[in-house]
Amino acid sequence: MLIVPEREIAALMTREAAFAAVEKVFAAMASEQAYNFPVVREAIGHEDALYGFKGGFDRAGLTLGLKAGGYWPHNLEKRGEINHQSTVFLFDPDTGKARAMVGGNLLTALRTAAASSVSIRHLARDDAKVLGMIGAGHQATFQLRAALEQREFEKVVGWNLHPEMLPNLEKVAQEAGVPFEAVDLPGMSEADVIITITSAFSPSLMAEHVSPGTHIACMGTDTKGKQEVEAALLSRATVFTDEVAQSVSIGEAQHAVAEGVLKAEDIAQLGAVINGSHPGRQSAEEITLFDGTGVGLQDLAVAAAVVDLAVEKGVAIEVDF
Repeated sequence: MLIVPEREIAALMTREAAFAAVEKVFAAMASEQAYNFPVVREAIGHEDALYGFKGGFDRAGLTLGLKAGGYWPHNLEKRGEINHQSTVFLFDPDTGKARAMVGGNLLTALRTAAASSVSIRHLARDDAKVLGMIGAGHQATFQLRAALEQREFEKVVGWNLHPEMLPNLEKVAQEAGVPFEAVDLPGMSEADVIITITSAFSPSLMAEHVSPGTHIACMGTDTKGKQEVEAALLSRATVFTDEVAQSVSIGEAQHAVAEGVLKAEDIAQLGAVINGSHPGRQSAEEITLFDGTGVGLQDLAVAAAVVDLAVEKGVAIEVDF
């Protein structure tokens, strides 16, 4: 079995490689060449942590495995560790034997950012100029870097429940040479693209905050009860997702479906747009929304790519298992 430690990931996986892996697996899902297993995600009753498993099988890429991990909200303040912790395990689909164990923390951030940037590439207006960010935590910086590569953005506007964290976003914007402005939530109406990346259980972005023609990537809701945007916003938008079953059960769409303003059959897979079987955005006034629930196949795709790179560069650790 091969081990690729967390410390090696940054030198192996790029944003471009993560984007390619996620885009490819979304397309495979939409063409029914890959499928995810049901998600297990539970509050463990210790350290306020959420822990679970996401897995799947990609027949096209012959990638089988799971990611184990979750969210420990007190890690940063208590231990100086990031709050999201995870490990990816890959198995040989021919034999079932363990193939690799891969550090999943940076990969999770990169694949989550890749998913939203794939949605921006395929659904945002070509002339999008203002990027809005809701959330300013650890993952928000990855989201912003990846998003800025998808359009010629001329400005970033940001809001966070704790405004003292907004300099995290401002620093990334400045590095990219793009002006940054802190705004209140109504100020999001200026944005052509909005990314929400919080761990909220009540909505912050309301339908009235969003202008016609905006693309929204909702990336924080991945558990029953979480919610970042008002359900009424989904009723105004054309809704896309990574996987419909997760979208309606643990994703942002769970609330709109529960309120009866959206049906599962109204939601399209982003992979269908990538494959060309769905037209995607059909007008400059249309609001598009990507419900990024985070599927196990994303993790497996980027982990498999990292294993190949680690072997190529001679940094994979081989153990007898």
